[in-house]
Amino acid sequence: MTAHVPPAAVIDQTRQARINLAAAYRLIHRLGLDDSIYTHISVRLPGRHDRFLINPYGMRFEEVTASNLVEVDIDGNIVDDPLGLGINPAGFTIHSAVHAARTDAMCVLHTHTVAGVAVSCQQQGLLPLNQWSIQFTDRLAYHDYEGIALDLDERARLVADLGDKFVMVLRNHGMLTCGRSVAEAFKLMHNLERSCRAQLAIQAAGAEICPLSETVARKTAGQYANFYDSIEVRGQPDSEWAAFKRMLERTDPDFIN
Repeated sequence: MTAHVPPAAVIDQTRQARINLAAAYRLIHRLGLDDSIYTHISVRLPGRHDRFLINPYGMRFEEVTASNLVEVDIDGNIVDDPLGLGINPAGFTIHSAVHAARTDAMCVLHTHTVAGVAVSCQQQGLLPLNQWSIQFTDRLAYHDYEGIALDLDERARLVADLGDKFVMVLRNHGMLTCGRSVAEAFKLMHNLERSCRAQLAIQAAGAEICPLSETVARKTAGQYANFYDSIEVRGQPDSEWAAFKRMLERTDPDFIN
């Protein structure tokens, strides 16, 4: 029997998916958004609905490369593990839930940052205070904390709370973004993190806040959504992601290995 050989285009897309995912891990570390060996970023393999890439458990994000990513199925069963380190089952519980429910969630990114966790502990959550945060107007979901994500029953509740949104506050826990590409999930998290940091700084300052109207907030959110669609749907070049990757090529060139 002749082994199935994927088309050259799929092989190239898979290689690019690995490079982009490794880049996201390095950038999350570089920006100080990682949490030791915990939290994860996953991506769906091109041409597959049942295969995903995620980091080897026990490696810090600055150690992740395109070739040492672990391939798993939707249940977290390991398909290919170059380093033999396995994965974090609790980490993939959240990711598998989103990937299974949302075919448009090519990438799922989860963080535990000081700013993100702090805002996730606030009853009002993320506030519409500035241009960064109002992009999430009517586009932000919330999920209540249920303990460390080992209970598979939580997956149904998590995806129900997420609905059709791309950004979620995991209360008392952290933040989650998903995207139609690695780049989109990363950029959403970058802006979400800055929104949280700005909110804490504003609250700490104690000065009177200049309010933004709901009309302006929704208009701005629509402008951001149109910008993301121009890249993910209409194929415009993603200059910001390209710039981030160029930075890594100068400082962390081994990420592509």
